[in-house]
Amino acid sequence: MGNKLTACTSILIGKDASIDGTIMIGRNEDAKAAWPKHMVVHQRGEMPNHFISKDTRLELDLSEESARYTATPEWTDKDGLFEEDGINEYDVAMSATESAYSNPLVLGYDPLVENGLNEEAMITVVLPYVKTAREGVQRLGNLIAKYGTGETNGVLFADNDEAWYFETGAGHYWVAQRIPDDSYAVVANQLAIQEIDFNDTNNFMFHPGIQEFVEKHDLNPDPATFNFRKIFGTADRSDAIYSEPRVWVGHQMFSPQQATEETPESTELPFIMKPDHKLSIFDAQNYLSNHYEGTEFDPLGHGEHAHKYRPISLAKTQESHILQMNRPGANIHWLAMGVAAESTYVPFFNGITDTPAPYKRGKLPAQLNSAYWIFKHASVLVDSHLHDFLPLLRDVQKERNAAAIKMIAETDRRLPSLKGEARATFLTRQSDDYATDTLNAYKKLSLELITKMTDYCELNFNTDENL
Repeated sequence: MGNKLTACTSILIGKDASIDGTIMIGRNEDAKAAWPKHMVVHQRGEMPNHFISKDTRLELDLSEESARYTATPEWTDKDGLFEEDGINEYDVAMSATESAYSNPLVLGYDPLVENGLNEEAMITVVLPYVKTAREGVQRLGNLIAKYGTGETNGVLFADNDEAWYFETGAGHYWVAQRIPDDSYAVVANQLAIQEIDFNDTNNFMFHPGIQEFVEKHDLNPDPATFNFRKIFGTADRSDAIYSEPRVWVGHQMFSPQQATEETPESTELPFIMKPDHKLSIFDAQNYLSNHYEGTEFDPLGHGEHAHKYRPISLAKTQESHILQMNRPGANIHWLAMGVAAESTYVPFFNGITDTPAPYKRGKLPAQLNSAYWIFKHASVLVDSHLHDFLPLLRDVQKERNAAAIKMIAETDRRLPSLKGEARATFLTRQSDDYATDTLNAYKKLSLELITKMTDYCELNFNTDENL
């Protein structure tokens, strides 16, 4: 779907940068304000041996050995699958994609490929077939080098040891960088990777012909270095308004002592940053839910700059996810349906065999037996009287967040004694119960909001008490 371009915001956190030693990769999927998502579990061996993309008509032969994995596909496959994010049975996490732009000079020599491998199919043809994050990077890179891509994208990978960020720069060329364990990165619709060290294969992967391609066509503005962002990317006024402010606010949240000289329109913001404090799962959630609150740029404010920059969390977010790896218990696929700032991240443990029925349905027009629409329903009701209703939503979010941590701790305590089918059944029940309780909390909130709204009608009149 072309409308997915120019959307999304991503975060990657190394294990030594997190408060609990976990690795986190997360992203908002932004496309349409009313476009339902589902969450599913694909079972081992479920994938077809031959794949045909409905988006680009690319055809691929796939291995018969496909792994179990979670995914969040569209409500309709008319334009393709767009599975977007998931964790497989080998504890490899993948999120695709963060849309970006390549410059015309690069695209003149390596144009985008109309029938190549795009966002729509990336999760489907990569995640079920890899056992490490590095394998994921290499498989995606090999496919793009061979078949090309019709988009400029960033893709997030992680396993229990490391996190990687992968970027395409033209029709066939790509690079990937390992996120240092003590660091994090935030990305917003620009090519982000900067200096490539071609001798450091522990921390960089790349198309084998990328140096020759750049040199042959005189693409490097500073031949003494190899800055992927400057060679392949863009840096124009739209970046300053649309992309850079979202990176800036992430640095202000996590590295304020280091980012004192940065401004929302800084054009040289670093890709890799060290946090001033250890980051929790809620820090990652708060970043993906951010709309410049506490600044003059908050769209919910009333200042002259309230709508100057594109916020991270916005009406067009279909779902937001954080894939939390290297946990002592089961890894977690956190999923917030709809607008992250007005939703709740629900933890689904890796190893579940199914998801609750409301998470597997939802279409157009709206239907209130769908998880996507239950969260969106509460969201639009809150939006109607934001000043009065936002505190009520915040109360529900706080209660659900605390309940999530309690449930996860209880699950972790029980897991060591469970194996095989008993473990899968337990993880599925724990995830289902929390997800169901959260949907019920949002249904209750919506009914409370409707009740309060009944006297807000303009067709009202206050009778004089003296009559």
